[in-house]
Amino acid sequence: MEERQEIQMNVMPRIGDQAPDFEAMTTKGKIKFSEYAQDKWVLLFSHPADFTPVCTTEMSGFAKRKEEFAALNTELMGLSIDSIHSHLAWVNNVREKTGVYFDFPIIADIDMKVAKLYGMLQPNESETAAVRAVFFIDPSKKIRLIMYYPLNVGRNMDEILRALKALQVSDENGVAMPLNWTPGDKVIIPPPKNLDEMNQRLEDTSCERIDFYLCKKSL
Repeated sequence: MEERQEIQMNVMPRIGDQAPDFEAMTTKGKIKFSEYAQDKWVLLFSHPADFTPVCTTEMSGFAKRKEEFAALNTELMGLSIDSIHSHLAWVNNVREKTGVYFDFPIIADIDMKVAKLYGMLQPNESETAAVRAVFFIDPSKKIRLIMYYPLNVGRNMDEILRALKALQVSDENGVAMPLNWTPGDKVIIPPPKNLDEMNQRLEDTSCERIDFYLCKKSL
């Protein structure tokens, strides 16, 4: 029974899964995730440790662009395996030294409960520090995209924002995004599902048609 529980604990959430629920203490107080940010997207991201250089640049990047995420109906939530006192001291230190304020909840995951729940602990990288994971979670609390980075490589904030915008535009318009898509670029129309739809597509002059299965249009 103990072995089965350990295996279950280490199962990593996948794209399309409901985001695992949890209660945790954060720099904004205690939060129950399933009740947090109703009707909004959430970016849940982990960093290895407070008071470390790469993590400081990353958290500052999220903080500096918080308003861009807010404009996309998205809340930020960080996590590391540190105490609430360490988090508060780090937030204050960075604000004093750089003027950047981490004004979003950071989970104090000292018991590693949330990190294990979300597969943020990967033993071949570290057994005591969370990797640099980002979970894109939609308003229904479904996981829509997952990014993982190792401890020694910082994330790309432009790519995080691009991916979030792509998910939202896709949801709103029922389309897909081609390679290197950015807002304003043409999108891909879903391919036909039967012969009638294929023949209609071949006669459609309203889109940029490479072939019946690959057509682009502007929104």
